[in-house]
Amino acid sequence: MTDRSDNALISLLNIAGVCVAYLMLGISLWLSTEVPLATKGYWGMGILLLTLSLINVVKYRFDNRSSEDRIRKIEEARNEKLLEEALKEPKSET
Repeated sequence: MTDRSDNALISLLNIAGVCVAYLMLGISLWLSTEVPLATKGYWGMGILLLTLSLINVVKYRFDNRSSEDRIRKIEEARNEKLLEEALKEPKSET
């Protein structure tokens, strides 16, 4: 259960990072009429932050989905084994 909350927290932080990056790019575009070198650097930092955050969001979503799939497969295998055992047992009438 801790892994799920850790993934949710990390995903939330990464989504916040994406929002901050978009906000930084939007403010930079809004305030610049000409594009000096300093503004280009600011855009570069914003794009870098956005890219890293998006990569992390995708990674943690993929990890979470694969973990859920693994748990589902284990539960299906356990249920199938229980069903096989129940069918193999001879019924005794008393």
